[in-house]
Amino acid sequence: MHVYEKVRAYINEKGYKQITIAQKAGISKTTFNAMMNGKRTMYADDLGAICIALNVSPELFIEVENPCSVQKNKGDEFE
Repeated sequence: MHVYEKVRAYINEKGYKQITIAQKAGISKTTFNAMMNGKRTMYADDLGAICIALNVSPELFIEVENPCSVQKNKGDEFE
């Protein structure tokens, strides 16, 4: 599932109006609609503004790998 699909699902699940979130995020209605329909790329600053408008963390919509759980390859030692 793409980030925009997760955002759209969250907005619908909470019963929010897209126009209200767009206004709070400072994004035009047309641009917001295009992002929610996958017609325009949602950049990090767009997601940040939307998350502020929704009062949620961006991690709700993106998968963040725990850097502590990443296996090191031999020779990848940090000094």
